[in-house]
Amino acid sequence: QVRLRESGGASVQAGGSLRLSCAASGHSSNKYCMGWFRQSPGKEREGVATFWTGGDAATYADSVKGRFAVSLDKTNNTLYLQMNSLNSDDTATYYCATEPSPVAGITICVPDSKLFRYWGQGTQVTVSP
Repeated sequence: QVRLRESGGASVQAGGSLRLSCAASGHSSNKYCMGWFRQSPGKEREGVATFWTGGDAATYADSVKGRFAVSLDKTNNTLYLQMNSLNSDDTATYYCATEPSPVAGITICVPDSKLFRYWGQGTQVTVSP
């Protein structure tokens, strides 16, 4: 059974940095999609970054390009999201998600929440001015 456990959420001041972690377990293949999504009250869930383990390929939302970086430590199956230059628009609950069996032939993982079946419980990030 696939399980995800996020950690690292906190309250920070604008301009600060945080690193979120997502410990994953239960994957039966070494080729799967991982992703970070976020949601704030009254807004739809937004794909922040994804990572395709089959090719170590990442995608980013335009709003975080150049500030956030996603990476996977394959030794402990932990997905990270390094977030720099945080601003108030980054305030949200951040969710880790995975799709263990993506469509064959992909080269990236599309940041669409409907394509990810397993989700973590979320971790809160609050950025104050």
